[in-house]
Amino acid sequence: MFTEESSHQRQMEGLRLKHVNLELWQNLEDHNTQGLSSSQLVLRRGRPFKITLLFENRQFNPHTDSLFFKASLGGLYIEFPAVLSKDSFHTEWGALIQSGDVYPLSVTVHFTTSSRSPVGLYSLQLHILSWNQQHDYIIGKFVLLCNPWCQSDSVYIPFEDQREEYVKNDFGLLYMGTPHNVISQPWAFGQYEKGILEICLNILQVSPQHSRDRQRDYLHRSDPVYLSRVVCAMINCEDDRGVLRGNWSGSYRGGVDPSEWTGSADILKRWAKTRFSPVEYGQCWVFAAVMCTVMRVLGVPSRVVTNFNSAHDTNSNLIIEEFYTDTGEKLYVSKDSIWNFHVWVECWMTRPDLGSEFSGWQVLDPTPQERSRGIFCCGPCPVKAIRKRRVDLAYDTPFVYAEVNADVLTVIVANGRVVSRSVDTERVGTRIYTKSIGSLKPENLTCAYKCAHDIARLQSTSSRRRKSLDISLSIDKVPVVGEDISVSVTITNKSSVTRFLREHINAQAKDFNNIHLKTFWELRNHLQIVPWEVKTIQHRIPHSQYEGELMADNLVNLAVVIEDERTQERVLASEELNITTPQISFQFAGGDRLVRNKEHSVLVTFTNPFTTPMCNALLTVEGFGLIEGKAQSKVYLLQAGKTVDKTITFTPTSAGTKMLQASLVSKNSSAIIRSFHAVSVTTE
Repeated sequence: MFTEESSHQRQMEGLRLKHVNLELWQNLEDHNTQGLSSSQLVLRRGRPFKITLLFENRQFNPHTDSLFFKASLGGLYIEFPAVLSKDSFHTEWGALIQSGDVYPLSVTVHFTTSSRSPVGLYSLQLHILSWNQQHDYIIGKFVLLCNPWCQSDSVYIPFEDQREEYVKNDFGLLYMGTPHNVISQPWAFGQYEKGILEICLNILQVSPQHSRDRQRDYLHRSDPVYLSRVVCAMINCEDDRGVLRGNWSGSYRGGVDPSEWTGSADILKRWAKTRFSPVEYGQCWVFAAVMCTVMRVLGVPSRVVTNFNSAHDTNSNLIIEEFYTDTGEKLYVSKDSIWNFHVWVECWMTRPDLGSEFSGWQVLDPTPQERSRGIFCCGPCPVKAIRKRRVDLAYDTPFVYAEVNADVLTVIVANGRVVSRSVDTERVGTRIYTKSIGSLKPENLTCAYKCAHDIARLQSTSSRRRKSLDISLSIDKVPVVGEDISVSVTITNKSSVTRFLREHINAQAKDFNNIHLKTFWELRNHLQIVPWEVKTIQHRIPHSQYEGELMADNLVNLAVVIEDERTQERVLASEELNITTPQISFQFAGGDRLVRNKEHSVLVTFTNPFTTPMCNALLTVEGFGLIEGKAQSKVYLLQAGKTVDKTITFTPTSAGTKMLQASLVSKNSSAIIRSFHAVSVTTE
């Protein structure tokens, strides 16, 4: 009798919660968020997840007990009951109860979230109502991200290989150099490194938009257009407590030379460690790569894109002016410029604000160049709008259009006056590259940005006034450091008279954004050319003349001016090249196929190709998932032609394709020598 009464009394008790199982590993696997956090529940919106509740005093009774949930993001919240039937289950936020199979005092609750939910860190509360008794519990927190696997999400991208490359891949390649000699630089996006998820969420919390109006900011985080624009502005620090400070001066005292960065994680961790003070320093590829990391963490498909011969059109007239002296020396006198390469980000999303025809890849550029609606950011600008020349559309379409399509007006000046003008419609936006899906090769995106109207515009140049002298300049072979530069100048006399000509040829070391120029070699020559003759002149620039003169990008601007001594007609041809740096080689003991949690070793080798010794060099080897931290060793003196090697032992911690990087920085050289090697890590 006592037992029966106790059992009845227990049924009359209010239901109390004892333990919550967030089903962490199962949910992370179901939501493709493995590795983003080892302790936090990370979910993608629009995808069901489950939580198991263990009660303390008795079983859940659906006739007497009710469960209500409240999901909160800042001051925003949504409340919903847990139901027993799928018929009453919601397609937005909702909860479905399933009785526990193993533990009779437990129930498993299956949740759904809206595919239009804001991104952020949520708190989940449980309210239990039974026998007129109430109990409230905070049962946990979870991070909700965009979901490119969900068809109703505005960042849905249709193919799995795209999601693997543009969301889950934690390494990539950045393309630099010139169109004739494209350099691949490895980059570790680092989204799976400890703490990166939390730092990326803090970027949203620190933003001016959040400080001004938290409720509005939380509400608008459902929209990737808004989200990407906030992040774009926060990557630079011009208007806010952003991540990176730009520096193009060539002097990086007090900070890090942008060329020395190899991944996003170090930068993001420094920013967080200094209580959100800007990290010094960044340039375009650093800004873009860090933004790509943040957007991938937030669940937005993203890729880093390089535009070769990228125009910066400051006055929006679609014309870039370049000035040369009559001896072929390039002058830095115009606010407009052409960068050998410029790097930005593309993010994939729908554009309901512009119409479905402009959905897909959007250009976002966090490098602070021009203000957009009062802040230093650029985009999201639809790639399709650039191709269709819809420069009336938001955001920043005219600026991006000019970057890939502006004309180049080349002006020769002598004694303070203009002596020649010419227009080139083909130079800007020569190639547009990103890393191919599942490959280390570049994918050419130029046709995605340029359409038939651009081709017609290029062909219209044939109507220009024809000149009686035609010249071209070419590089016979892109040299490696330590080799001479071989140059050919070809002159065509398109007239019926013999011409007496003066040749002026000039070589300048330069940086990629065309700000710093330094002449290191020049030559003058007199020649004669008969009617209709085609004459080629060979020049050789000794490597001893450029060694020690080059800037960090190893770029050289070559220009030749041919002047008719009788008519003073002048014609200019120019070309830019980047001298290839030597390679660091990798040799793995037992081959490139590695096994997780098994010890391996690699021999890293470098031979000094310079004519002078390398002093106080630092060799750094790193690779997330392969080597913990960075393996560094000092090379105090490496004579010309001598070799240094270093054997590194390591144990891979994760499976998949991994990137091993090595860099060598010398105190007496501006060049940073960098190489990489991709390896496959298996589980057994």
